[in-house]
Amino acid sequence: MRVVFDTNVLLVALPSHSPFHALYQAVVDERLTLFVTTETLAEYEEQISSRLGVARTDVQLRELLNLPSVQELTVYYQWHLLADIDADDDKFVDCAIACGADYLVTNDRHFDRLRSIPFPVVNIIRAEDFLRLLQAGK
Repeated sequence: MRVVFDTNVLLVALPSHSPFHALYQAVVDERLTLFVTTETLAEYEEQISSRLGVARTDVQLRELLNLPSVQELTVYYQWHLLADIDADDDKFVDCAIACGADYLVTNDRHFDRLRSIPFPVVNIIRAEDFLRLLQAGK
């Protein structure tokens, strides 16, 4: 399954004590392929470093990028589907479109707008719902 994690999802999935750690573990176990771009990685780095510090962030991102199920891609077209709501979130939408993601996993309500856009189709899902989907073996 091809997925893109919004930063808020990655942040709750990284800690081993988190109820959402199974999402990160599914990437580690190669049950999911996580797609990232330079822009999404930059946001991951910024947010993780503000919580864990620079040294721990470098280790965490190196671990993430060394996983065989994490694929970095280049986005050649920017859709600007959320530009008037939160342009900063467009990088995740563009990544999801470029990789043909099955799901963009997010807890951010700005992405709800994508449900009403007929093209391009971006399937968004909340972390809690995606966790249930994974646990059901789908």
